[in-house]
Amino acid sequence: MQTARTVVASTVVNLRDLGGIALSRDRRVRQSVLFRSGQLSELDPENDRAIAALGIRTVVDLRTADERRWAPDRLPHRSRLFVADVLGDHPGVAPSRLRSLLADPDGARRALGGGRAEELFADTYRKMVLSPGAAAAYRAFLETAADPRARPLLFHCTAGKDRTGWAAAVLLMILGAPRATVRADFLGVNPAVRAAFAPQVARFLDGGGDPAVAAAVIEVRPRYLDAALDAMDERWGGLEGYVRDGLRVPAAVLERLREGLVISG
Repeated sequence: MQTARTVVASTVVNLRDLGGIALSRDRRVRQSVLFRSGQLSELDPENDRAIAALGIRTVVDLRTADERRWAPDRLPHRSRLFVADVLGDHPGVAPSRLRSLLADPDGARRALGGGRAEELFADTYRKMVLSPGAAAAYRAFLETAADPRARPLLFHCTAGKDRTGWAAAVLLMILGAPRATVRADFLGVNPAVRAAFAPQVARFLDGGGDPAVAAAVIEVRPRYLDAALDAMDERWGGLEGYVRDGLRVPAAVLERLREGLVISG
């Protein structure tokens, strides 16, 4: 099943082009206009040719204020930054503290051991669907992606897996992707994220950290996506109600998304 295409960049992790993902038998996502990644704090705009070649016009940062302060984005040339803070209502939840959790094996064991890590991440996914602040952020992301003047557009969080993963899932469903395709793309980031965080995980384990905690923190899992989808279905009866009543995305924005990002063939 087609998932987002990996773009190999020297200074940005988990960079993927959503273009080419099959939406139906004869429709696909347009290539080279919508990208997802981890944070851009290490971007070298002068020497990372892969990034320069994308011609990014807009970067949408889904991170909290603390994350942006600790690791500010470095932007591609001639691009503008748009902040859409998904977890501003809940700034202390696990996805916004990935690096600090991995830096403290004892603290991580106390806070996240015994299966609590997976439960906390699943709960965060529910918050990303149900919280008014998250809804405002995702609406702003979709409205920006719908603007042809903003594309090519790159959206990201810290690792490019949780907040970014739900953003990609919602967008793909709006464009007509079946849930099986959305799930495959959601889980497809795991190899890149494991590689990106391998040094931190190694230090975490060397310090006595719990491998099960590290895996639950670094990976995306089917349960995480299911938590978000279940919250969407239970509160709004599915995607249409979520987009209309939860995110309050205007119909004109949905039309522009489909016109600009879906191609035939």
